Amino acid sequence: MTNLMLAAGQELPLWMDILHIQHGWEAAWVAVGLAGQLLFFARMLIQWLISEAHHQSIVPPIFWWCSLGGALLLLCYFLWRRDPIGILGQAFGFLVYARNLTFIYAGASRGRPGPGV
Repeated sequence: MTNLMLAAGQELPLWMDILHIQHGWEAAWVAVGLAGQLLFFARMLIQWLISEAHHQSIVPPIFWWCSLGGALLLLCYFLWRRDPIGILGQAFGFLVYARNLTFIYAGASRGRPGPGV
């Protein structure tokens, strides 16, 4: 592994080297990406706990909100990294998650709760 150097000639901490961060401000972008991943993890954890509590598979609206937030954060991160695979994956997912929320709230406004509500 190569040792990156700070402006003052000091070596970067190992965690910055591992994450390919050359400047301190880049750590903020990595934090954005990690926050997106945490939201994706949270959505699955929430869905699992709610399904276990009801003894059936339930996909609550919070699942889709976490999906939407995670996709937005990861899309920003992948745009910064200029990663076309991540950009395409998150952009499409973002549209799907937003559409599912539209279905849920359109049904609720007509007095028909959507599935998992």
